[in-house]
Amino acid sequence: MGQVLCATLMPQVLHLSLKESNLRNSHFTSVSRFIEMFGATLEVLGKMINDGSSRDMRGEAKGAYREMKSFEFVFILFLLNKVLGISDILCRALHTKSLDILNALNYVSSTKRLLQEFRDSRWDDFIRSVVSFCEKYDITMLDMSDYFQLMELNSRFSEQTVELLTLSSALDPVDGFKSFDIDNICSLAEKFYPHDFTPNEVLALRRELEHYQIDVLSHPRFQNMASLFELCRRFVETMKSQHYLLIDRLIRLVLTLPVSTATTERAFSAMKLLKTSLRSKMENEFFSNCMVIYVEREITDLVDSDYVIDDFYNLKPQKVQLR
Repeated sequence: MGQVLCATLMPQVLHLSLKESNLRNSHFTSVSRFIEMFGATLEVLGKMINDGSSRDMRGEAKGAYREMKSFEFVFILFLLNKVLGISDILCRALHTKSLDILNALNYVSSTKRLLQEFRDSRWDDFIRSVVSFCEKYDITMLDMSDYFQLMELNSRFSEQTVELLTLSSALDPVDGFKSFDIDNICSLAEKFYPHDFTPNEVLALRRELEHYQIDVLSHPRFQNMASLFELCRRFVETMKSQHYLLIDRLIRLVLTLPVSTATTERAFSAMKLLKTSLRSKMENEFFSNCMVIYVEREITDLVDSDYVIDDFYNLKPQKVQLR
C-alpha cells in the first residue's frame, strides 16, 4: 500500500517542488504555515459544518474536514513541506530573471544530495513526525510495514545532464575563470556536441584553448565578468570571436541550454490553466492532447478549425451531430 501511494504521489510532489515553489511567498512557506494552523483550520471547518449559512457551505466544509483527517492528506502535506524546503533555494535560483544556469549547478548538486540523504538516513525520522502529528489530531494511520521509496531529482537532472552542466562550467568566467579546464571543455564538445565538432575540430579546439588561456584569461577586458553571456558579448566586442572561432561556437551552444527548458516551463504554465478544479477528472490522454495544443499554439493557431470539424464529421458521422 505504501509503495503504491508513494509511487503515485512523488512525481507530483517533485514537479511542485521544482516548478511552483517560487517568488517571495513560496509554496514552501504556505505549506509550513498550513501545518502550523492545522488545528485551527479543523476547528473552523467544524464550526462551518454545524453553523454554515447554506447546505453547500456545510457540505464543502464537511468534505474538506474529511480529507484533512485522512492519513494520505497528512502524509502528502509533510512530504511536500520536506521536499519543498530542500529544493526552495534551487527553485528560487531557477526562477530569477538573470538566471545563469552554470551558477545554478551547485544548487542542483546540493539539492540532489540532500534528497538522497533524506531517503537514506532521515526517512525514519520523517515517518515518526507524521505518526506523531496523526496521533495529535486523532487521525487513523495506514499500515506502515511497507517501506516508502522517495523518487529523486534524477528524473529531471539525470547524471548525463549534471555532467553536461559540470563540463559547461569550465567555460564560466566567474572569479577570474576559476573553473577553466581545457580537458573538460574538449570533453564537452566531444561528448555533447558531436554533430557540431568533428574529431579534427576537437583537436583544433584544444590548440585554440591553449592560446585562449594565455591571451584571454589575463586580458583586462575579460576581468570581473559574472556570466557566460557577458563573456560571449565581450568576445564579439573585442573581435576575439573571429580568432577563436571554435571556442565562440561552443560558448554559443552552451548559452542555448536555458532555452531547452522553455518547453517545460510553458507546459507547467499551461497545466495550471487546463487542470482546473472543474477539470480535475480529465483523462490523461485527453489532458495530454489539450496540453500539446495549448503549448504549441503558435502552430495550432494556423490550423483551420472548420477543416478539423469537417474532417472529424466525415470520420465519425454516427457520433457527431453538428448544426
